[in-house]
Amino acid sequence: MLDYKLIEALGKVVQEGGFDRASKVLCLTQSAVSQRVKQLEDQCGQLLLTRSTPPQPTPAGKALLKHYLQVSLLEQSLQHEMVGPTEDQLQTISIGINADSLVYWFVDALAPFFEKRNLLLELRVDDQEQTHHYLKEGEVVGCVSTESRPMQGCRIDLLGSMSYRLLATPQFRDRWFPHGLTKESINAAPAVLFNRKDRLHHQFLLQHLNLNLESFPAHYLPAPDPFAQMIVQGYSYGMIPDWQNQDLLTSHQLIELIPGATVKVDLFWHRWNLAASPLLDLSEQLIQGAQHILRELN
Repeated sequence: MLDYKLIEALGKVVQEGGFDRASKVLCLTQSAVSQRVKQLEDQCGQLLLTRSTPPQPTPAGKALLKHYLQVSLLEQSLQHEMVGPTEDQLQTISIGINADSLVYWFVDALAPFFEKRNLLLELRVDDQEQTHHYLKEGEVVGCVSTESRPMQGCRIDLLGSMSYRLLATPQFRDRWFPHGLTKESINAAPAVLFNRKDRLHHQFLLQHLNLNLESFPAHYLPAPDPFAQMIVQGYSYGMIPDWQNQDLLTSHQLIELIPGATVKVDLFWHRWNLAASPLLDLSEQLIQGAQHILRELN
């Protein structure tokens, strides 16, 4: 039988990034936390944690922590049903989300939920194509992703879509693309991408120019507002979502490099298929709020 106090110690070491910080959260000595993790490994007969900096769970450790997170959610749900919510009871839910969704609609979509439930969010922010990986690994209980297929043991709902356009300043266009977007000019002009996993720019080039380019000169800037500023200041060109580009286009600070051409990104909410009230209630509000906001934009 699993000893959940031992698994909790393992989880805190991973979550806090080390034994020392985990010991402070658990109000134990560092030695006691280390002993609990070692005892758990002895019971399981294998290593569950790499002693790196920061420590990382092994595949077996990830599976154990995923199970523990699911059990914790169910316990929170049961307690909520039996004794009701308490003012000092704060529940933590981990979610994977892309930066554009976080900036544009996420908090507003969940606003009514925050008013009704005591909740702490732990967000893993990454490209919308990568957040699904966090769910698969058991690092989050739900994620906003572009993946349209449900994972085994999970549910999926369509939230809506976000459209992106390839923009630059008129001066940037005149300097780097005087004869339009050609393979040669694209291989010379500095683009800006969110990170090395961001494929929106590549998708645009393939969809609208039939150019399948794996690499081109690019800055990497994983923050929506500074990302847009790199383009507005004329240092690069790149993909900006419609929620962020409307004023920039209206004021003629930026122009579309291919007028009317967009990449439409469908967003889906994936979550574990658990009958746990914190996750069920959050999902209901998130789906309803996101669908309303994204519908208004489109």
